[in-house]
Amino acid sequence: MEYRRVWYPGGCFFFTVVTYKRQPILTIPYNISRLRKAFAYVKRQRSFEIIGIVVLPNHLHCMWQLPANDCDFATRWRLIKHFFSRSCISVEDAQNQSRISKNEKTVWQRRYWEHLIRDEKDWQRHMDYIHYNPVKHGLVERPGDWPHSSFERAVKHGLYERDWGCSEPDSLKGMDIE
Repeated sequence: MEYRRVWYPGGCFFFTVVTYKRQPILTIPYNISRLRKAFAYVKRQRSFEIIGIVVLPNHLHCMWQLPANDCDFATRWRLIKHFFSRSCISVEDAQNQSRISKNEKTVWQRRYWEHLIRDEKDWQRHMDYIHYNPVKHGLVERPGDWPHSSFERAVKHGLYERDWGCSEPDSLKGMDIE
């Protein structure tokens, strides 16, 4: 089966990116710092806006707005993954000579999920999904309790009430993008 990505200049996209074998490496303080630096570095090279983001132990969800006339999210993800991976080595990397000889790291799954946001309802549903995800996974009781999320920024911008997400929002019933 051939996978086809949607290329839409200036589009708003939702992404899910998962660690290799779902290793819980993304909330280690050093790795969080490294991930932030990776995003900042790539944003300086190829601008884009992070509309919403949540980083969980073994995956992340985010929504980006690309600049007009630019649809190249793939290069941005390749650069982010590369920048982050340079200093993040798992135990499996040290034991796998084949990966070492090919300079491959076992930090990320090779692919990621992307979705072109189609309208306001789709945008809101995916923002809700991003911010409710730590609750869905049983990591916290409220989205505002999770430190690795854009939820507090969204509250400051009036997109959510501080107590939003204490129970599953109706907009997310049956939605699963893991």
